[in-house]
Amino acid sequence: MNNFLPYRYFCIEGNIGSGKTTLTRMLAQEYNALMLLEQFAENPFLAAFYENKERYAFPVEVFFLTERHKQMQMELSVSNLFHETVIADYCFQKTVLFARENLDEREYSLFYKLFHQLNQQLIQPELVVYLHRPVDALLRNIRKRNRSFEQNIEANYLASLSQAYLSYLQSQTEFPVIILHLNDGDFENNPKLYRKIKNFIFGADQLHGIQQVTLTD
Repeated sequence: MNNFLPYRYFCIEGNIGSGKTTLTRMLAQEYNALMLLEQFAENPFLAAFYENKERYAFPVEVFFLTERHKQMQMELSVSNLFHETVIADYCFQKTVLFARENLDEREYSLFYKLFHQLNQQLIQPELVVYLHRPVDALLRNIRKRNRSFEQNIEANYLASLSQAYLSYLQSQTEFPVIILHLNDGDFENNPKLYRKIKNFIFGADQLHGIQQVTLTD
């Protein structure tokens, strides 16, 4: 295990455009940790989903479910966790949050049964760090990175996902949660803000429950 980090496996989470992958890369590179990144671009239904959600919601969510499970089973082995820290830019539970937003009741009922079976096979994170930003900041980040299939994402969809994340994280008890309210903070280009984030994540000897903090430049 990396001596600089107090966790063997933790997740950086957030809504679309929150900066979770950027923060994961920065931390993994600085602390020489194993980086686990979601392979969203490999989902063959994703672009079609943003064009026609009702038609493609179920295949897009099932593909994410199976691919995330396969990736985590491969990367989160006991041997990896024994030798080094793993930082992921998603947690497996997000699969349910997105499915709940996108599927009808019958589809979700079937989907959840699949999720429950697969989730029991995975190692759970020791910490989830959630990057919360207002919807207008998310939309600016989405436009800035200019992925063609994301340009039709609507503000109300992002708002609904944000609420789903917060409701879930504020009620779950399986692992500690840090909710970082970042507003427009650009930790990638602001060393001071990045240092504040690191200090809050790694500063406590042991985290319990849910902690929320607003970080500014």
